Amino acid sequence: MIVASFLITLSLQAQNWETDFSTAKQKAADENHNILLVFSGSDWCIPCMKLEKEIWNSEAFKKDSKEHFVLLRADFPKRKAHQLSEEQQEKNNHLAEMYNKKGLFPEVVILDKDGKVLGTTGYKNMPPQQYIAMLHSLEN
Repeated sequence: MIVASFLITLSLQAQNWETDFSTAKQKAADENHNILLVFSGSDWCIPCMKLEKEIWNSEAFKKDSKEHFVLLRADFPKRKAHQLSEEQQEKNNHLAEMYNKKGLFPEVVILDKDGKVLGTTGYKNMPPQQYIAMLHSLEN
């Protein structure tokens, strides 16, 4: 019983990061949310790791994102052990061609449900609530 309640709690706290742009756009249209697209280098980019730990994993962001964003991650790991499938790497490369031509990491892009860029940012050393407010300011 304790294990079951723990798993339910864990699943409620888990974020659902999409890795497919078409799926994210469909979900955004269905839910009338914007898309938060993150370009990360999960195993080599220190600011990406800080963004993950300090912002994406914060309870404040988890709660806010569930109500306001469809989360989409395009990861570009370098270590062989973390390599993506060829299909996923192609999807991420295509997203980078469209939304991260300069190859910035981390690059956070706010898109409307049709894929139009509303604003971009990166890692900022600020508390989660302040970062969330900044993300929402990009939506206007």
